[in-house]
Amino acid sequence: MAFPEDDSRDVDDNKRRLGRGKIEIKRIENTTNRQVTFCKRRNGLLKKAYELSVLCDAEVALIVFSSRGRLYEYSNNSVKSTIDRYKKACADTSNTGSVSEANAQFYQQEAAKLRGQIANLQNSNRNMLGESLSALTMKELKNLENKLEKGISRVRSKKNELLFSEIEYMQRREIDLQNNNQLLRTKIAENERSLQGMNLMPGGSSYEIVQSQSYDSRNYFQVNALQPTNHYSRQDPMALQLV
Repeated sequence: MAFPEDDSRDVDDNKRRLGRGKIEIKRIENTTNRQVTFCKRRNGLLKKAYELSVLCDAEVALIVFSSRGRLYEYSNNSVKSTIDRYKKACADTSNTGSVSEANAQFYQQEAAKLRGQIANLQNSNRNMLGESLSALTMKELKNLENKLEKGISRVRSKKNELLFSEIEYMQRREIDLQNNNQLLRTKIAENERSLQGMNLMPGGSSYEIVQSQSYDSRNYFQVNALQPTNHYSRQDPMALQLV
């Protein structure tokens, strides 16, 4: 009897070495292996149900009975409410027809609600503009007046805020322009003082006169050099006679 047990152990060892592979889906005869497989797969099933409820925002209810009659359950809402909802859905489906018809009816109701909301908003806008006031009661007119006053006060406050910010910006701009103007005046005054200092330097005008005289002496003869001189030899004042 020892040889079959050794063979089974060798087969199990070979499976472990080869890794996890496909197994045949049938009832496990070994009680211990069946209990271990049940615990592992039950925990995996509960984990998948939790992930499905959280990721997809689905209402999930899971009920599991073991071979010994022990109950395991999971529900993100409650098992009883989920079962009641399931029964109601089955009854509604059997009474009204297919699920597509139920969805079409639901969307029609939602579209009607949206159309009503749009109509109310359009009437409110017309009332804000002073139109279609004849159908309003005294209380509704008073509420409309309060809304308009609140809206006007908000508009005025926003307008004043923008005006104050603009005034503040212009004041800062004025200060900057004044500073720039003062800087330019200072530079102009410094330039004028520097020009006056150059004009008051000693010998400045005489230097220009000397330069002009030297320029004339180089380019022109002196006037005295062209005057006749009396230092030539005197000739005999004998008159010439014609032959």
